[in-house]
Amino acid sequence: MKALITGASSGIGRDIAHVLGSMGCELILVARREERMEELKSKLPVQTQIICADLSSERECFSLYEQVRDEQIDILVNNAGFGVFGAFDKTDLTEELKLIDTNIRAVHILTKLFLKDFCARDSGYILNVSSASAFAPGPLMAAYYASKAYVLHLTLAIWKELQHQHSRVSISVLCPGPVDTEFNRKADVTFAPPSKPSYQIANYAVRQMLAHKMLIVPGVSMKLAKFSARLLPERAILAVSYHLQHRRQPKQTAFKEGPIRTS
Repeated sequence: MKALITGASSGIGRDIAHVLGSMGCELILVARREERMEELKSKLPVQTQIICADLSSERECFSLYEQVRDEQIDILVNNAGFGVFGAFDKTDLTEELKLIDTNIRAVHILTKLFLKDFCARDSGYILNVSSASAFAPGPLMAAYYASKAYVLHLTLAIWKELQHQHSRVSISVLCPGPVDTEFNRKADVTFAPPSKPSYQIANYAVRQMLAHKMLIVPGVSMKLAKFSARLLPERAILAVSYHLQHRRQPKQTAFKEGPIRTS
């Protein structure tokens, strides 16, 4: 099997590469930081190709697909993404537009292009990395939460379409809670509940994806949070969300989930 992983230079993307590599899967790593990917490649036990790309660029998304369309990709992992912290009237519009391009447009483009190929041969796996943030609005991280909700709902809708078509193509969405990656270390933020190790999340996600799991929510606390979001009134959800976000003390206003500017 061969997998393409975006946002592969660190965090969840890096660890998904380790997990799939340990299974003997050939890899294509995509990120902005070549040095990080070279370092990762040297530690992987399988044939690995590196592609430097900025997925906030629509042109580079299409270029990436054209580079690998004949590679017989079996697994697509859309992991690249980042967040912007702060009140909506204070955050930088340019950064937020890049967030939308990376977290939404790139995922949409790559999912559609690879899905067409997978459906044509009736095989393949897609894993879209969303977040537990997708289950509720996120005051102080409004654009990030909204982008992850897009990824969640897009993936679930495609899953239902594939089921209706009796397709053997599998699509899954990963919605982790706080993960111990550069997302919080670089931005100097803290989370409650505590962050889970990135490799633990990656290992769980890969195995659930290969088991054709539609919605992947690691950890009991995140499953409870998802359930609670369905029951609580919207004002209560917003109050809790604002409280959790307000407790963060970032040193910078823009930071990535997993890789920092990997796209």
